[in-house]
Amino acid sequence: MKYSLIAIALAAMLAGCASSTTRDQLQIQDPTVLQNGFSATQSQAAGAVTSQWISTYSGVHNGPMLGAVQTRLNALGDRKNNYFGEKAQCWLDAARSERSTHDGWGFVEEALVEANRLTTALETGQGLSVDNPELRTAAVIRPDLWKQVLAAKTSPLFAQCLEAQRLTACSEVELIHAGHESWIRDFDESQRLVDGVQKGVPGIGAALEACTPPAAATPVPLPIPQKMTLQADATFRFDRGDLAGMLPQGKAKLSQLIRDLKSADDVTGIRIEGYTDRLGSDSYNRQLSTKRAETVKRYLQSGGVQVPMSAKGLGKDDPVVQCNNRNHQALIDCLEPNRRVELDFMRSGSHSQQPQMQQMQSHASQIQQQEIPQQEPQD
Repeated sequence: MKYSLIAIALAAMLAGCASSTTRDQLQIQDPTVLQNGFSATQSQAAGAVTSQWISTYSGVHNGPMLGAVQTRLNALGDRKNNYFGEKAQCWLDAARSERSTHDGWGFVEEALVEANRLTTALETGQGLSVDNPELRTAAVIRPDLWKQVLAAKTSPLFAQCLEAQRLTACSEVELIHAGHESWIRDFDESQRLVDGVQKGVPGIGAALEACTPPAAATPVPLPIPQKMTLQADATFRFDRGDLAGMLPQGKAKLSQLIRDLKSADDVTGIRIEGYTDRLGSDSYNRQLSTKRAETVKRYLQSGGVQVPMSAKGLGKDDPVVQCNNRNHQALIDCLEPNRRVELDFMRSGSHSQQPQMQQMQSHASQIQQQEIPQQEPQD
């Protein structure tokens, strides 16, 4: 590697003959790169070699390291199919390209170290970062183009769009690669690389757009059954019958029912009946079953269901199963089907609709006047 900046000064003198238009188009941010001839600064700010840089890169044997990192990256298989794996490959490609031109400024070594860092991070799952390095041998160019490229990483779709990740990762590496060509005053080659990036930027946006999830289809309302059973153990927490004690899956099922009821035009009334198992006192079981039926009713009403509804607690009546297990927990598990809330749906055209509606409305007014006391847990 050639570390002296005397050669850079000579290159800068030749650059004075290069097209100033091309140089200006690159929007070079490093003022030392714009200096010509022997007036070019030979300082650390201008990219002079430091002892720290030498300790990091001088031991890099770019030929063997290029093959070794490529082999390790390939061995990652699908784990490299992401932004970090794509970027590691682009760094390897940039190092390979400059090595073929016998670049001796240190960029090959810097690119290989970046590829190695990303490959190691993918292997270990630690140290992954989307930040770009500040290399000694690369000047910052085209900040407007950088802004466009980096904007892709802020998209909420970026994490799920592999093609956008690939294009963004390689565009970042190519812009740094172009910055290296500007740093050595090869402005024409720098512009050639920039043109490639600029041509590919619209593809990043197109890739993100292609990854946009399709608009969610409007759910088709399910037909309202004649009867629906809500298992109490899946609707309420143990020994609870209030809204705060309703489980998320219970709320989800009732919310879906609300949506279905709003789409149905033939439901004219709903009878809601709560049941418990036979464990516990009759009085407590009836109170708990009533509380659960009332909570279901209020949930439907709060969701906008306007058809007449009644709610009634029947305690341990009408058991679905009979269990005689001696083990207490086994008995509780066996009796689970008995702990439920049933909803009966009345529809227009039913012969018994009018008497049922009158009975529901009468019973609803009675329940609204009752106050359910707090009891000790005995579900």
